[in-house]
Amino acid sequence: MMQQPSAPSHTKFSDDGFWWWDGASWKPAVSPDRMWRWNGQAWVPAAQAGGPVAAPSGGNVGMAVGITVGVFVLVLILVSIVVTVILLTMGNQIANVFSNVTAALGGG
Repeated sequence: MMQQPSAPSHTKFSDDGFWWWDGASWKPAVSPDRMWRWNGQAWVPAAQAGGPVAAPSGGNVGMAVGITVGVFVLVLILVSIVVTVILLTMGNQIANVFSNVTAALGGG
């Protein structure tokens, strides 16, 4: 069984493992199709480097969607509370206005 060449000591990988530092800039450590991984010396199949590579999580997108939905629900709750308070405090006056309009139109 052949040993995979280990990454040279000067190769630095990002914490998430998706980038490596070549001394001047960060380079992708995973191919766009996620089938190959850079080990510091050569591209090797991702299966040999520890299995297929998962795509980076969309935690920020999920959090943004969650916050948006939460704010929407909060606005709906606040509007329903305001409408309920208005109807409870002014319900009889509103009913009286409709009765007066109905009477003025000759409906009752």
